Amino acid sequence: MRKRKPEEDAREDLTFRLRRGTQKIMSRSSKLVGQRFNPGDFDVVKVKINISGLSTLFQGYRIVHISDIHYGQWISADRLKGVVGLINQQEPDIVAITGDFVSYSGRNVEDLIPVLRGIRARDATVAVLGNHDYWLGAKRIRSILSESKILELNNDVYTVTREGCVLHIAGVDSTTVKKKQLNKVLQKLPPNGPAILLAHEPDFADISAETKRFSLQLSGHSHGGQFVIPKLGTPFRGDGFRKYPLGRYQVGEMVQYTNRGLGTNAFWIRINCAPEITVIDLQPKEKRA
Repeated sequence: MRKRKPEEDAREDLTFRLRRGTQKIMSRSSKLVGQRFNPGDFDVVKVKINISGLSTLFQGYRIVHISDIHYGQWISADRLKGVVGLINQQEPDIVAITGDFVSYSGRNVEDLIPVLRGIRARDATVAVLGNHDYWLGAKRIRSILSESKILELNNDVYTVTREGCVLHIAGVDSTTVKKKQLNKVLQKLPPNGPAILLAHEPDFADISAETKRFSLQLSGHSHGGQFVIPKLGTPFRGDGFRKYPLGRYQVGEMVQYTNRGLGTNAFWIRINCAPEITVIDLQPKEKRA
């Protein structure tokens, strides 16, 4: 079997190889304790967000947001199939996935395709890549998304229309691997109509909010810290999620929402921080008198 040629941003340093080894060990051991889907393992979090300039034709427009699948670690094919079932139960208008489809090993990642193809959204399933997707090989992940009928917003914009009214869904590429091109996104973004931004790293909100062009940013990356102290939040923060690690924040005129993710890092531990499926219903923001 021929080895894949490493891509430009792919990682093969010692730390990455050690974590890949940990993933393999954990994956093998998980087969002993089971990899079956249990709906009680996942939080379906419902959120209402007011959007300035949103037409009443988009009243109740539903976005289902997931992030950080990290397929091949705690998230098995059976668990992901169950998650897709929960997503479809919400009857989404659009599904947004904010990166890190994979982790440290590319073994069997093409198994994502038939599962992700099962997502049912009225308009589209859209996504951005995360740092792990680049580290494992962005070309390979993009091929998987294409075969799964998922539209990647690689510094790009997707526009939803309802009887001539519009809602723009934009995506900026990962800041961790220095692929973000917000200026390119803004150039593609039409001047009229509200806009939502997908960005893998939540702390990018400080930059996107300054443009005053986005009403909402959706992110992941942090896994919510995987450990949450009630009323205090998570003590575990890192690059890209030091300020906005989980949940809802107001950043200037923009709402930042950070999903806790579905998967985990190399260590499969979550405490008071269940995997999250976010169901966002949009509402037109009332104008002040």
